[in-house]
Amino acid sequence: MGDIGGALAALRRAIQPNEEAKALARIASEPMQKRAMDQFRKAVETAPDIKTALKDPRVLQVVTMALGIPEGASQPGLALRALLSDPTDPKSLVNRLSDTRWKAAAEALQLGAKGIVALRDPKIQATLNEGLQRARWRNDLEEKQTGLGDAVIFRERAAAVDGNVYAVLGDPILRRVITGALGLPKEIAVQSVETQARAVESRLKLDKLNSPKEAQRLAERYLMKVAMNETSPSASGAMAMLGWRGSYSV
Repeated sequence: MGDIGGALAALRRAIQPNEEAKALARIASEPMQKRAMDQFRKAVETAPDIKTALKDPRVLQVVTMALGIPEGASQPGLALRALLSDPTDPKSLVNRLSDTRWKAAAEALQLGAKGIVALRDPKIQATLNEGLQRARWRNDLEEKQTGLGDAVIFRERAAAVDGNVYAVLGDPILRRVITGALGLPKEIAVQSVETQARAVESRLKLDKLNSPKEAQRLAERYLMKVAMNETSPSASGAMAMLGWRGSYSV
């Protein structure tokens, strides 16, 4: 059994005011962070079009990591088709994928409509830079305490669920924290999405997630279970692509 008390203490330290800002400022000054973004910008400036840019690992790794889809860097075919999809078209790929992160990424970048110009936009680059910093911070949290990165992200995203169980099931982190906190077995993933939805809704009134206190309670419960099991999914492979080490889970 892991150190439950230590895990909960780590979460409470991580959510202290200004803790994230201090961590991001530290990460922003690190040579590895600057190098990743410099390589991204050079690749984007020399790419003749958006498809060529997205096929470049220096670009795809930054985009997927910054937008919270770290495993996407190892799925270049899917990433290319999803990121170039039209999120407003009900028949487009991103609207048919169960993983809602791809649609959020397509909406944020608008690559299908704007092409390479979007990735050259200083505002988009600033957003990706911040996203990359936050990904590194969450990876650092995981190195300190397994499951801590999940718990912190969950607290940030919980209110956006707005009672929609499919928003939970479509986001790997929300799904992992809630099903973990509720004690649902991992094998539930092989069941139909409708069955999974009923299992979650029968155990939790999702509108409670609008309450920061309820989100905190579930995050703590998840972290306790992870500490007891001493295991958590890992995105270390994706981090390693950028020269980072750790086990931030996605």
